[in-house]
Amino acid sequence: MYLEKFKLDGKIAVVTGAARGIGLAVVEALAEAGATVVLTDMNPELLNAAVDGLKAKGYPVEGELLDVTDVKGVDAVRDRVLSRHDRVDILVNNAGIAISNHPAEDMADDVWNKVIDVNLNGVFWCCRAFGKSMLEQGGGSIVNVGSMSGFVVNRPQEQANYNASKAAVHHLTRSLAAEWGARGVRVNSVAPTYIDTEMNKYVYDDPEMYRHWVGGTPMNRLGRTDEVASVILFLASEASSLMTGSIVLADGGYVCW
Repeated sequence: MYLEKFKLDGKIAVVTGAARGIGLAVVEALAEAGATVVLTDMNPELLNAAVDGLKAKGYPVEGELLDVTDVKGVDAVRDRVLSRHDRVDILVNNAGIAISNHPAEDMADDVWNKVIDVNLNGVFWCCRAFGKSMLEQGGGSIVNVGSMSGFVVNRPQEQANYNASKAAVHHLTRSLAAEWGARGVRVNSVAPTYIDTEMNKYVYDDPEMYRHWVGGTPMNRLGRTDEVASVILFLASEASSLMTGSIVLADGGYVCW
């Protein structure tokens, strides 16, 4: 009874920012559970390599080029996926960027706007597009990738843009959950700690930053992409059927201190 709740046989899933890192791990988790997964990314080379690699493992996956800040592009991808599969059951909004080490008093407009555009606007455009189709079909599960940075102010890096964007994603999650819950669409978020991805590799060359990152984490380590993907699998599946509007911390205990 209980293991069945984690299975996604026959489900259609879409994952943004899926060509590497957390997104790629999420695709593999959902596909291993039985879903057909559409990977979206704005980098064609990385996207093609990810799709080919997953197909070689026997997973049912497809690729779609997508810049989540392009509203018309989001709607077009939605329409193409629906034309092939008639429905989308799961959406994981993973695409995101960080531009750190910009003190707020000196932060340029374009640095602020770029992070907000990808991390917040892009999440909303995708939620709106795919959420509408989920409402029409009578159900679905959306998982947004937030961050522990939506709960805390990171140090030593200055990143008011990133922190604000992720806090906004959390409250957007709650807002959509409240609007759509009675119509069968669940919306939840995962809030990870620092994860060992390409985006964070630079920390290994910065002992002071590494000391803050790892030293501020009770588990005394960075997280892994599969650990975040496992939480997203849970939130995407019927195992979390009573959850909506939840922000699930996967932070190694970071916010405890």
